Amino acid sequence: MNSLLDVILLFDASFRLATPLLFAALAGLLSERAGIIDIGLEGKMLFGAFAAASWSATTGSPWQGLAVAMFAGMSLALLHAFSCITHKGDQVVSGIAINMLALALSSILAHRLFSLGGMTPILDSVERLPQVNFLPLIYPSQEEAALLAYKQLLNGQNILIYIAVLLAVLIWLFFKFSPLGKRVHAAGENPVALKRSGVSVDSIRYGSILAGGAICGVAGAYLSIGHGAGFVENMTVGKGFIALAALIFGKWHPIGVLFSCLFFGFLEALAIRLQGVDIFAFGWPIPMQLIEVTPYLLTLIVLAGFVGESRAPKALGKRL
Repeated sequence: MNSLLDVILLFDASFRLATPLLFAALAGLLSERAGIIDIGLEGKMLFGAFAAASWSATTGSPWQGLAVAMFAGMSLALLHAFSCITHKGDQVVSGIAINMLALALSSILAHRLFSLGGMTPILDSVERLPQVNFLPLIYPSQEEAALLAYKQLLNGQNILIYIAVLLAVLIWLFFKFSPLGKRVHAAGENPVALKRSGVSVDSIRYGSILAGGAICGVAGAYLSIGHGAGFVENMTVGKGFIALAALIFGKWHPIGVLFSCLFFGFLEALAIRLQGVDIFAFGWPIPMQLIEVTPYLLTLIVLAGFVGESRAPKALGKRL
């Protein structure tokens, strides 16, 4: 039972750690399927995390904090869209600028508003997004593996975990069946033909980037008022870039992105579980620092050698 519990807890942690990656990767998916490179996922996540935690700490309402986080992500996304679409700026440079702006702005505001060394106050349970508890399943034995998996994996998770999985499915349906989804796809594959058909490519791209900004804000809110209990300076620590890797690994497909994020979440959870455990290879101890960087190292290995053919949208990064 202990080994079974360890495995279930590992997958439980994988879902929790994959959730912000999934939100951010889906945000990048909407933007890049419309033809706009989105390097600024990290910055929008970070600013959303700060906005959610600071608003929730001030008002005591996590739902208002979530809404403010979405607005914060959309604000930076609008700045990116204005730079890249209206003024035809370099999309990579604009994304890097968004990341730098969000890092500086969140740090300065956190210091000035709360004077806690770049942190917000620790949030109470009522100031954080709730967990979802379904009706309990009835089994003859409390040691049933199915009941254990239900209690640890399917029940009692933060509400945003369920929303993230549902969102991946909805975005897949959006691209597969929705006329608007097909227009977004055309904006990233053949924007000239879309423009000749009478559809505003700029409007489609603006809408995609703004929707992605709102989703990125949700990713940040999960970090600060869902999974965490407040904002910490630079708390995203590269998650936006791992989300980009997951987007490429998932081949710009919503369901592929879902499973790639779960894979990267599993790697991070495994690295955490292995901390404090003496691991030897060929009789030599493996340094803890190597275990801690395992998710990032495997990210590079996967993208370099095992991603296979991953074709980006044809018009990605090209100016219209």
